[in-house]
This record gives sequence, C-alpha cells and structure tokens, in this order.
Amino acid sequence: MSHFVIRGGNRLEGEAGIQGAKNSVLPILAATLLTADQVELRGCPRLRDVDASIRILEGLGCTARWEEENTLTVDARGLSGCAVPEALMREMRSSAIFLGAILARCGQAELSYPGGCELGPRPIDLHLSGLRDLGAEIDDAGGVLHCKAPRLQGREIVLSFPSVGATENLMLAACGASGVTTIAGAAQEPEIVDLQRFLTACGARVSGAGTSTVSVEGGRPLHGCTYMIMPDRIVAATYLCAAASAGGEIVLRRAREEHLSTVTAALREAGCSIRSGEEGLACVCRGRLKAVRPVRTAPYPGFPTDAQAILMAALLKCRGAAVFEENMFSSRYRHVDELGRMGADIRVSGRTAVVTGVEHLHGAPVRCTDLRGGAALCVAALAAEGETEVSETGHIDRGYEDIARDLRALGAEIVRAGD
Repeated sequence: MSHFVIRGGNRLEGEAGIQGAKNSVLPILAATLLTADQVELRGCPRLRDVDASIRILEGLGCTARWEEENTLTVDARGLSGCAVPEALMREMRSSAIFLGAILARCGQAELSYPGGCELGPRPIDLHLSGLRDLGAEIDDAGGVLHCKAPRLQGREIVLSFPSVGATENLMLAACGASGVTTIAGAAQEPEIVDLQRFLTACGARVSGAGTSTVSVEGGRPLHGCTYMIMPDRIVAATYLCAAASAGGEIVLRRAREEHLSTVTAALREAGCSIRSGEEGLACVCRGRLKAVRPVRTAPYPGFPTDAQAILMAALLKCRGAAVFEENMFSSRYRHVDELGRMGADIRVSGRTAVVTGVEHLHGAPVRCTDLRGGAALCVAALAAEGETEVSETGHIDRGYEDIARDLRALGAEIVRAGD
C-alpha cells in the first residue's frame, strides 16, 4: 500500500498550478447525462472520485475518454441504463448527485445509499424530499433507492439547510421538469456557480447560483459544449497552509482569493502576507505564526469545513492558542490524534478543539483518516523535525491529483513509496 515519506524543515519556494475543482467536476460529470450529446471538460482533475464517476457513466452506457492530460470527453448519447451498482455508490459520497440527472433523463433510477469519508451522519433526506416535491416516487426499502418520475413538475422547494449536494441534485432534476423550479435556502458555494455556468453553456436556463435562491426553467433540450472547470479552492488553501506551516514564499497559479477569502483572512491574521493578482495568489510566510481568532466552520461564505483540519495543521507551532469550532460534521476531528503523534498539543471537547502552539514538532508514522485530514498530516509534516511517514494515502488521492508532485514543485521533500 502506498505512503508518503516527508522530511520536514525546508522552507517552501516556487510555483505550482491549481488543479480543477473536485467538488465542481463531480456534479458536472453527472450533468453530462442531461445532454444526450458530447461534452468536453477541460482542466478536469485526475482523481479517484473522478475515476469512480467515469465508471458510473460507463455503467449507464455512456463513454468517457481522456483526450489530453486534463481534458475529458464524455458522450452521453448511448445512455442505456438507469441503475448504479452498490459497489460504485459506496466509493464516494457525491455519487448521490447522479440521482437527479438520471431521473431527469430516464424517468426512473435505482441507486443504493452512497459512501465516502466517514465524517459522521450526512443523510440525503433533503435530496429525496426535494425530488419528491418535483413529483418523484421514491421507495428506499432495503437500503436501495427505487425512484420513478415519468413526469417531473417544477415548483418552489425550500431547503431547511443549505446543502450543497441537495442544491445540485435539484438543479439537475429541475432541468428535466416542466415549468420553473425555485430552490429557496440554496447553498451558495462557488461550485454551485460553476454548475450553473456549465448548464447554461449546454443551453439550460438557470439563474441565481451564488445566492440563496436558484431558479431553473426546465423542459429545454440540452446540447454538448466545451467547458473549463474552475480551480479547486481547497487545494489552493492546502498549499497556502503548507507555506504557512513550513515558511517560505510561493505562487499558486489559477488560485482565486474570492473563493477562499475566509482562509486567506485567517492566514493574514496569523502573520502571512498574501497578494492576489490576475495569475493567481502569492504567499510569503516568515517567522513563527500567531494564534488567530476562533475559527468556526459554516456554510459558504463562512469558513469551509474542508479547510478546518488544514489550517489547524498550519497553526500547530503558533504563538498562543487557537480555537476551532466544527459546526458541519460530527466526526471531523479524527486527524487530531494523528497530529498528536507528531507532538501537537490539541484538546477536543465536543465540537471545539483548542490548539496550543508548541516549539517543535517531530516526524512520526501517521495514518490518513479521511481526505482533508490526510492533507493536514502532510501540511504538519513539512514543519516537523525529521521524517514523517503518512500511510493510507488513498484518501488523499480522492481529492488531490498529485499532492507530492505539487509540494515538490514548491520545494518540499516528499516522495510516494510502496505503489
């Protein structure tokens, strides 16, 4: 099984490009089912979750092929099925996003409950209730979703929580519904905006993404297009935190500060200098960081839960104490014990974690517990004395195209071993 070997103590210097966004490309891959045409996705990251999505598309009768290093062509004209096998559904949480698209295209769908990182309960009740509001009949007996929707009808849907997945699923289903669908209480993440832009490029009429109300005028035939995936804001946050952890001066091409302003605000407060320009972000971090005001995760535009562990890792050697409050997932502190193996001083009580900065971290064998927790271990290892071995890196591969390559481009000593 592969693992990373990281030798800490080196300041980071150099440039790295930011891959296409994982949380954008996955719903867009599901959206290709609506086109009955060929779609070319540029800047598509090569990730385990993308591979899983491709296998789902192929299992439904579509074709997908890599044209260049990061250009993926999907042809959905041959769609012949409406069921996704349980093994594929268990590979990633976002597999549930295929439900709305399959219903809109086929009028029926059969899926099991999705898998993914074990971060605590993440029910898809909002997805299902919204689809029922549009006219779908859903039987979830035995852990399998049997869905029928010979005719979806647009209407107003009010989400009790701004769920990203539910917003995306309902946007896709609404494209196949008659009339206008209004989603109130919608998630406002940049990835929702990217999905709207893709659907619009395919001929859909969607508006309001990035606000709390999204409107979809359904029933329009969609066509193929060529589309560039937005850059991944969490990958950019990871490499900014890597520079904060190790110290140094880096440039991240394609990174957009407007997508991660809460993260850059915290890093500036900690003592980093970050400059935004047309080409991306430049970050300079010198000296020991300072503790920051309490970090509370929240739906966008609040602090992203995906960046909580990563920023925590950057602040392990800060002056003072930093407080984190995790409000999104109940099991998002699973990385804390692993960071403790490296000498971190972290106390957890319920949803709150208090990080008291230490003078030194040391290398240790650690294990990835989930995608972002694994990235946090890499960030911490860059500031540790000696060698750190990070195992179970398959979690990291779900969201980072090649984290070792990118960190090496920035001057880190990191290699992947054991493949």
